[in-house]
Amino acid sequence: MGLTAWQALFDHGKLTAGQRVLINGAGGAVGGHAVQLAKSTRSCVVATAGPRSAEAVKSAGADEIIDHTTTSVTSEVTEPVDMVLNLAPVDPAELAALVTLVRPGGVLVNTTVWMPAPSDEERGVRGIDLFVRSDADQLAHLVELVDREELRVAVAERVPLAELPALHAHASEGAVHGKAIVVPLTA
Repeated sequence: MGLTAWQALFDHGKLTAGQRVLINGAGGAVGGHAVQLAKSTRSCVVATAGPRSAEAVKSAGADEIIDHTTTSVTSEVTEPVDMVLNLAPVDPAELAALVTLVRPGGVLVNTTVWMPAPSDEERGVRGIDLFVRSDADQLAHLVELVDREELRVAVAERVPLAELPALHAHASEGAVHGKAIVVPLTA
């Protein structure tokens, strides 16, 4: 998840200090990392989240939170953004509408690769589909950020290996918020 956020923001989005970024789907694990990483560049972060995850998104550092369950993102974002990072499985029309929020020359990075990222060539807005790649150096850097407490990983619970089926059941119900650490059996 950290690699997805890093590559989306910095490798593909070219996010730099002071930019304005919209993270659509900030309430998930990748979104939480993306908010923190974007804030580390002193960027303004506008994030979408539902009621269940709004507090976590706020504590990750989002400057503005839009409740996507009660309002349209496009009607709430009144100032153009330099970048949209789409992490949510939205319908194609909603994804296309997000492009209209991007300033000329900006970028929309899409992680829902089953649906191609739209672009707006007339305004120079690039649409990029993100396919995460393994990168040991980036992963090591993310570990350093965690070790220095500059990047938080939400650990929801520690679960013995024998309880893995129950963990999967809870996760499918949406009852696990954060990472679950599976503890191996001891001899």
